[in-house]
Amino acid sequence: MKPTPIDVEIELDPKRYIVSETDAEGKITFCNDYFTEISGYTKEELIGQPHNILRHPDMPKVVFKLLWVMISTGHNINAVIKNLAKDGRYYWVFTTFEIRKDTDTDEVIGYHASRKSVSKHVVEVISDLYAKLLEIEKEEGVDASQMYLIRYLKEKDEGINFANLMENIHMFY
Repeated sequence: MKPTPIDVEIELDPKRYIVSETDAEGKITFCNDYFTEISGYTKEELIGQPHNILRHPDMPKVVFKLLWVMISTGHNINAVIKNLAKDGRYYWVFTTFEIRKDTDTDEVIGYHASRKSVSKHVVEVISDLYAKLLEIEKEEGVDASQMYLIRYLKEKDEGINFANLMENIHMFY
């Protein structure tokens, strides 16, 4: 059972990284000590669990849909994500997702994710967009949310898409 979110943010150390690895299906196979410290879960509670054990209900599903599309097609990607700790507190991270491949077969065997703190300004910028996407998902579904995001990005800049939105947000804010 997922914890009930409470409105208390966990402050991250900007000099430390939260690191995890998953298998190709997204089940956690490795997590560093900072991951367990911040999430409040033990390594035993995390290993073998789907990574969405940390998904905060404020996160729109379309973000994860697009992340999986990108990494499953061989592209590394970055994303700003709000995670839910075991005790119900939350934390925002800038995550870099990298594909891990078998060196002999070039087959995807899993994913590596490194997370670091993100500025308050980035959180302000992205949380408004995420709130709108979540509202659309609740009323009209994930596909409608995705269409809104595509239109939103086109209005902002012709050359921007979901993948480079995350990079641009992190670089410029």
